[in-house]
Amino acid sequence: MHITQLNRECLLHLFSFLDKNSRKSLAKTCHKLLEVFQDPLLWSLLHFHSPAELKKDNFLLGPALKYLSICWYSERVKVCNIEDWMKNNFQKDFCNRHENTVNDFLLEVCNRCPNLLSLTLSGCGHVTDDCILLLLKNCPNLKTLKLENCVRITDQTLEAVTLYGGSLQTLHVDFCRNITQTGLERVREKCPLVMLRAERSANMIPDNKPEKKLMLEKASRKGVQP
Repeated sequence: MHITQLNRECLLHLFSFLDKNSRKSLAKTCHKLLEVFQDPLLWSLLHFHSPAELKKDNFLLGPALKYLSICWYSERVKVCNIEDWMKNNFQKDFCNRHENTVNDFLLEVCNRCPNLLSLTLSGCGHVTDDCILLLLKNCPNLKTLKLENCVRITDQTLEAVTLYGGSLQTLHVDFCRNITQTGLERVREKCPLVMLRAERSANMIPDNKPEKKLMLEKASRKGVQP
């Protein structure tokens, strides 16, 4: 029996065990398998291991997407997490290559995936508050939002949660150094039913521009003068 003799339900079940690349390769063999590849039911869950994977054509975005995760654990994450003003030319060049990749992808999710239920972002150092705000607005059924080591996320995201996270049940903001205790307390006050976790976030040293650090140092020196 040839694989193409299987019915649509069996083929979808078979495809569900394959990774994105294998699905794409199989879809190239004949029109029937291409139709299976393009079936929205196949794409309710997507997991990516690096920003580079977001640029491939081995997946589909659509209303069927419910669970999305982008988790980057490479050593290169450390480069993205350095404060911009501290980066050398090599580091800046590296970041410029993919600075907007995740944000642009998430904007596509906003436009195409209104039924998203869960989003996990880890090591995505260029993701911004504005991007998360749009997601919360455009994905009103979002129940789980997990942000880990996303250094550009600030209390603005927490404020957006209180305004637009009506369906949210779980919120993690772990190792997000620009989150403050004040922002966390506001979420607890406004959204008492949300399971909030912020491992290390409010206890980390936030980003400061050089001029701000200089002002703080001057104020500190004045304070200790006789």
